Amino acid sequence: MGLLVDRVVAPYYQTNCWIVAPAAGKECVVIDPGIDIPSLTPQIRAKLSQHNLKLGAIYITHGHLDHTFSLISAIEDFVEADCYIHESDRDLLAFPERAMGAQSQDLVKQLKSQVTSNLTFTEPNRTWSLQDEQEIRLGEMRFRFLHTPGHTPGSTVAQVNDELLISGDVLFRGSIGRTDLPRGSISDMERSLREKIATLSGELRVLPGHGDETSIISELENNPYLQAAIEGRLV
Repeated sequence: MGLLVDRVVAPYYQTNCWIVAPAAGKECVVIDPGIDIPSLTPQIRAKLSQHNLKLGAIYITHGHLDHTFSLISAIEDFVEADCYIHESDRDLLAFPERAMGAQSQDLVKQLKSQVTSNLTFTEPNRTWSLQDEQEIRLGEMRFRFLHTPGHTPGSTVAQVNDELLISGDVLFRGSIGRTDLPRGSISDMERSLREKIATLSGELRVLPGHGDETSIISELENNPYLQAAIEGRLV
């Protein structure tokens, strides 16, 4: 029997907030709680209630604000949850502007006017740094984290129970994450795609940070950016 997979799509940037659990009634992991006004937490809570799930952990694939905005609210609402992010992006939880482009900077100004003039960001108390190749049991599931820099220095993907790949903004259906924002690196992205993504099992379902799910085999066959990275011509 496969894992339970559901999602909330945030209204800003259409960021996927994935919810993964062994089955209904179990402990789940929430991935990348994105932006809504004032928070994405009510929609996340509704999904958990729908499936009778308990939040066990929050996994942040990378530190961009459209993947972390509702994190503080979620942690406050679900105080038993630990938060996991790679060390290289950990500072972005408190200082997201360090990796923002002009569009995101304008959005923060808008959010401050709609949410509160005192909108601030801070790292949750129970935050843990991830390392490359680290394996952790979360919600009765085996998460294997791979460090895949390029979109940001601390971007990671997670293989779950040899069934799923949570790919964040590294790999999309037919595309890849942008590298032109502060801290992005096209050469790092090429290496991550070639050495970390292309070597994975083709049978893995891929849950990306934006857009619909896909599979590794589908992307190997159809994604021109992944193909270019494998051949060393993405840069």
